[in-house]
Amino acid sequence: MARIVQKYGGTSVATPELIKAAAARIVGLKEQGHEMIVVVSAMGKTTDQLMKMAYEVSPHPRERELDMLLSVGERISMSLLAMAIYDLGYEAISFTGSQSGIITDTRHTRAKIKDVKAFRIEEALQQGKIVIVAGFQGVSEEKEITTLGRGGSDITALALATYLQADECEILKDVDGVFTADPNVVADARKIPYITYDEMLELSNLGMKALHPAAVEFARQHNIRVHIRSSFHQKPGTIMGGKLQIEGRPVRGITCNTDCAKVIVSAAAEENTLAANVFERLGKAEVRVRLATQNRIAGERVEVAFAVNLADLDIVTPVLQALTHELHQGAYSIQNDVAIVSIVGAEMSSQYGVAGRMFAAISNAGIPLDLISSSHITISCIIPKANAGQAVRVLHEAFGLDY
Repeated sequence: MARIVQKYGGTSVATPELIKAAAARIVGLKEQGHEMIVVVSAMGKTTDQLMKMAYEVSPHPRERELDMLLSVGERISMSLLAMAIYDLGYEAISFTGSQSGIITDTRHTRAKIKDVKAFRIEEALQQGKIVIVAGFQGVSEEKEITTLGRGGSDITALALATYLQADECEILKDVDGVFTADPNVVADARKIPYITYDEMLELSNLGMKALHPAAVEFARQHNIRVHIRSSFHQKPGTIMGGKLQIEGRPVRGITCNTDCAKVIVSAAAEENTLAANVFERLGKAEVRVRLATQNRIAGERVEVAFAVNLADLDIVTPVLQALTHELHQGAYSIQNDVAIVSIVGAEMSSQYGVAGRMFAAISNAGIPLDLISSSHITISCIIPKANAGQAVRVLHEAFGLDY
């Protein structure tokens, strides 16, 4: 008998029929003698609909009230799933995040889990019940309802797997696992049977949607082995873990982020601390910066260029407006028609010529390159957004990922 934590994403419980299918899958594992803890997301687009409703009522809704509103979505899913399981002849009980003992800090809409006091879950498991938990939410030490932000339901599942010492943790989605590229872009993209935390973290940060970066980081910190698989069939998906499995391939996956912008900040040459000023202020604003470079232009100006997520532009713009106003001849520009294409692989650092192959493949396809960055497992560059799909397909073929 194993203790299994499963998480069902919003598309996996989007309709009553899918909820019944999930219930049957869960009961099938229970019939094999396993203890089942199931975390659910809100049904389909429920969270987006609730958010839209909030902004129709108020242009600036208070974050506390947003958390109270958004936490409702997962509560609907958990109760419906418990009902469906009960109708299959098994005892099930649903818990909210607070009832599950998920204790967070006080930051509304982006809370971090501080502790899990899962006494009620343990008691229910001892009684032979299937436990259904509302993902994405918890309660602060001040007894306020909080939500965990994007990827919150995945983090809920991983936290419960850690604190309940689960034998398995499955993240069930509407895809078969993690692929070498987006199958909607590359028809021959292959499912990756095993991926390391570091590789998955890079792919997630760079635009792959399989797992939120915060969830991957949580799994890495707690060394949780995770099975990412489809909720619609029983085929194996992708296992994520800490041990590198040598394949001889420098590149495991290719991703392209089209939700980004290139930013250029410039000033007179005497502004020697421009880069420090820019990135210190953006850091305080909790903005993630990528592909950063600094150049001097004809000895008269200094220029800093970097990429940010489009979603952060509302934060970035006022920061840059204030900074450039303080600088001597300060100026900034934002370019939205760009994408970041990246190759990722844990074996990249042990092989020569990987960057050359990447840039040659892109250049030979007639795609212009811009800012470049690299780490021991990632190489990224900026390209025109219009060439995003073409670049991914070219690189997928260049690194032999089609077979």
